[in-house]
Amino acid sequence: GYRADWESRGMRPYFSVPVLFDELTNTIVSTESAEIIVMLNSAFDGLPGARTSVNLNSPEKRERQEAVNAIIYPGINDGVYRCGFARSQEAYENAYHAHWKAMDEVEDMLSKSRFLTGDTITLADVRLWTTLARYDTVYYAHFKTNRSHLCDMPNLYRFLRDFYRIEGVSETLNLEWIKKHYYWSQRMVNPTGI
Repeated sequence: GYRADWESRGMRPYFSVPVLFDELTNTIVSTESAEIIVMLNSAFDGLPGARTSVNLNSPEKRERQEAVNAIIYPGINDGVYRCGFARSQEAYENAYHAHWKAMDEVEDMLSKSRFLTGDTITLADVRLWTTLARYDTVYYAHFKTNRSHLCDMPNLYRFLRDFYRIEGVSETLNLEWIKKHYYWSQRMVNPTGI
């Protein structure tokens, strides 16, 4: 299999992001971001120093989160990639319209509450923030999702700023690295790497 092939060559498996990798067993645990954030929410609760007081996936909000994620994942998280990697004008236009339908829907949701399911953060908010954090810097131009900047959408922009101000969040964002990654590595979208 995959692991045995790499091990037979004396190498660690090559992987892309996101990835949750177990260095002790030299095994990829998951490459699916939706699974990884659920695991990181509680899988390490028994370890020393774990912040078990924070639960972003509470049973009370799970049903609402799933409904919100049904909009966010296909329309926003994956939606930007569907725009950027479209292979035809028709595919791009379909992806673009689906993306902006979702963005407008979430803009409306956030007009009613600070976060997606109310006044407390959930994994759905984490999922949204990871795309919004890159939005104007990368997706707006690079993936041609360019109807509006986030600053033109007051509720999404407020959400982005509020989330960024949460203790520990700003340290996870390096826009310079993000720009280099997207603009330099995706030559099929940006052939010159500029």
